[in-house]
Amino acid sequence: MKEAFLAFLAVFHVIVLVYYVVLNGYYLVTSLFAFWALRRHARREASIDIDDLIATAGAPAVTLIVPAYNESATIEEASRSLLSLQYPEYEILIVNDGSTDNTLEVLRRAYRLVPTPRYPLAHISTARVRGVYQSRTHPNLWVIDKENGKRADAINAGINYCRTPLLCIVDADGILERDALIRIVRPFLEDDLTIATGGIIRIVNGCVVRDGVVKEVRMPRNILAKFQVLEYLRAFLAGRVGWDALKIMLLISGAFGMFRRSLVVAVGGLAHDSIGEDLELTVRLHRYCRERGIPYAIHFVPDPVAWTEAPETIAVLGRQRDRWHRGLIDTMRRHIRVLLNPRYGRIGLVAFPYFFFLEMLGPVVEFTGYIVFALVLALGIAKLPFVLLFLAVTILFGTVLSFAAVGLEELSFRRYPRIRDLLELFLLAILENLGYRQLHTYFRFRGIISYLRGQTGWGHMERKGFQKA
Repeated sequence: MKEAFLAFLAVFHVIVLVYYVVLNGYYLVTSLFAFWALRRHARREASIDIDDLIATAGAPAVTLIVPAYNESATIEEASRSLLSLQYPEYEILIVNDGSTDNTLEVLRRAYRLVPTPRYPLAHISTARVRGVYQSRTHPNLWVIDKENGKRADAINAGINYCRTPLLCIVDADGILERDALIRIVRPFLEDDLTIATGGIIRIVNGCVVRDGVVKEVRMPRNILAKFQVLEYLRAFLAGRVGWDALKIMLLISGAFGMFRRSLVVAVGGLAHDSIGEDLELTVRLHRYCRERGIPYAIHFVPDPVAWTEAPETIAVLGRQRDRWHRGLIDTMRRHIRVLLNPRYGRIGLVAFPYFFFLEMLGPVVEFTGYIVFALVLALGIAKLPFVLLFLAVTILFGTVLSFAAVGLEELSFRRYPRIRDLLELFLLAILENLGYRQLHTYFRFRGIISYLRGQTGWGHMERKGFQKA
């Protein structure tokens, strides 16, 4: 029995170490490509004036679609942010998805909404629309009031009423920087094949917001939000910038993404029965174009910024990450034929396998690995070489990659200009390995269990609102 257990440990140790080496090696490769891509991006920014580019190429009209459910705490500031955007021609469609709080009343009072006829141009199936309103003070602001159908259904309702060639999906708790639309539309102006672009998401907790604008960037006070600042830097600057350089962009964030309307309508809008609708839509767009031989490109732009409120309690963070992982599993299951299929090029051979084996199944290996590691230490049967190697590939390598993400931020954008904030980010890169990463792994593992149990709900996401000057 003892010999069998030790044999199992030997095999399992190899599996865990190989997983971490492959995972961190992938992150290292994307970080290196991200460094190269950000340097190239900086050179292009210095040589091209965006305003001149828009004046030359012509700015296509854009519709911002904002799904809102019980967002009374943030909807007024978020909508003021959208109304202050620097862009020649755009509309805002806020879709009130059957809110049970006073979201609609907040908008009605702030913008003097009046019932106004507006007819859908597409007919994606959605829950019943109860009314359409236009602001008397801001004619480009519209509110669609509908029965609750969840987020994807609300976005689909917005798509139906969209009448511009481009649409941009934005979270109701988010704040866009004033030049965000100008920057995220740039790939559409430079490359006719572009069908979707994504922008970077940053954490607004702790920042000073006034009149819908982030006036001062600060680190959050809450420790969970602090760790999420680092996590988002790693995910976007070291991750998606690298994916874009490698042409394997498989995820456009639902918090801030721009799409060619005609193609989104052609694929039937967002999947109303998916809880990972942003990833699912991106994968479906890849499949639609490749299966029909349509030339296309999907890009990520690192400097159009959307600020979002991060969870500050373990309970809310856990529900969010549980839902994210259930959405990932659902998308992988729906599009399993893409996995390792040469027909889908780099998406099928590189991007999809990464999400399937490392992101979707990774929590099983990580969570079990932590338990087994603790067990062998408790039983006194751990071998020193394995202990040192395990710590090196999990903690040391992970810390180095987080340092790299902070370095990319400092070299490229310096949104946290205070030395104190920079030092805190480097310290967090070390401290996150002593509890936060393990907690995050547990939430993702719990997401697998929730999916297997058939759980489909989003869970309550508490909003505290923005800190005002």
